[in-house]
Amino acid sequence: MLVHDPHRFVNELDEASLDLLVHRLESRAKNPVFAQLLDKYSSRIIAEKPEKILEFGCGTGAVLRALAMRDDFNGHAIGVDHCAAFINAANKFSQQEKVADRLAFRVGDVHELDIPSASFDVVIAHTLLSHVTEPAKVLSEMARIVRPNGKIIIFDGDYTSLTYAYPDHGFGQKMDAALSNTTFNNPRIMHDLPRLLPAFGLRMAEAWGDAVVEIGEGNFYKTFAEAYVPYVKKTGVLTTQAIDIWLSEQYKAMEKGTFFAACNYYTYFIERVRDRPVNISRVK
Repeated sequence: MLVHDPHRFVNELDEASLDLLVHRLESRAKNPVFAQLLDKYSSRIIAEKPEKILEFGCGTGAVLRALAMRDDFNGHAIGVDHCAAFINAANKFSQQEKVADRLAFRVGDVHELDIPSASFDVVIAHTLLSHVTEPAKVLSEMARIVRPNGKIIIFDGDYTSLTYAYPDHGFGQKMDAALSNTTFNNPRIMHDLPRLLPAFGLRMAEAWGDAVVEIGEGNFYKTFAEAYVPYVKKTGVLTTQAIDIWLSEQYKAMEKGTFFAACNYYTYFIERVRDRPVNISRVK
């Protein structure tokens, strides 16, 4: 059975699966390490005092809500996602957190948005490009929508580096690969971005990497496994019994304080430096 990236095909999921992904997105945003990585780039965004921010693939709105709750944010932000359930959750959470006056959320396909060109100061893609169907089209839309000399911030993981400790190293590597390839449509996209950007009139202004590591206790990687292991089972690449044993060992390691999991994440600060028509079919 062919199963790929639940975020890419989120509109085909049942209500229970959607609820699990909403929980995963919200728990990830509350993880202290992940929150620090967001704050690390959001502080630089706010320092430039942008009036209009657009987030591609906003999910449950956690990134924009964090921005809106900052005392030094005085602009307005819009989040777009192709999943109506995520947008509903984003609106609900922004009301609960009393930041709805600074934010708006709408359903839309980030491959082709009904938004005027050069209309936003900052465009954000937070763990988005790893999931989309055609990264080149999304990059083209980002370059179109951001104003000249505006900023594009892309934050995502190198999911080929995703790894959990497991006594059977051979099976552990297979499980790591299965999680990466099932959960992310483009697990290597952050490898490719530096060479793709110039075709869109974009220039890398700054970039850095961070390792998200949990040793001893599991939080971020616990909810990751719980959300995405069911999709690995559906692929049939590994037996359900073997996967259940792997997951059981992860829980035991968390209880014993012997857990280990890690993945590398990267932040790219990108500038739009010129207009240049692009033949998307030639960008690979």
